[in-house]
Amino acid sequence: MRIQPTTFHELYSRYAEDVYRFAHWLTGNPADAEDITSETFVRVWTAPEEPRMETVKGYLLTIARNLHRQRQRRSWRESPLEQQTVERAAPDASPAEAAEKREAFHETLQAMQQLPELDRTALLLRAEGELSYEEIAATTGMTAAAARVRVFRARAKLAELLQGEKDEHHQKHY
Repeated sequence: MRIQPTTFHELYSRYAEDVYRFAHWLTGNPADAEDITSETFVRVWTAPEEPRMETVKGYLLTIARNLHRQRQRRSWRESPLEQQTVERAAPDASPAEAAEKREAFHETLQAMQQLPELDRTALLLRAEGELSYEEIAATTGMTAAAARVRVFRARAKLAELLQGEKDEHHQKHY
């Protein structure tokens, strides 16, 4: 059964930004995130069955994650982030604040890229996707308990990496 145009439009309107943000955190590249977002919705549109609406966000993020993994297998190159990502997050920031936010964003993204793919995915599904541990488990193929542990460990590792960045930055400037 194909999704009706009005339902598809509603689905896209409601979840496209979430899928994009998730894909952007996974890839670190806005253009790749846009491609993954588009391809995710193309796959939903052409799917033989309609997704269950109560799990649609997890379904969409699973498709996005799988597309990212396919791209990663094809190419291990990384591209720099565009400035507009930070500007979207802080549109009224002064130039100094914007520069500080941009630097913090790049440090966070760089630290995220150092996490193992599955840890990064679990953390993003929880933090950005706002999925439950059960939904993360269904999306990644692990148990809910394992998802909880992965998210906890990924947060701890990310904090450790970011603290290391702060300490390094502090030593360079003082």
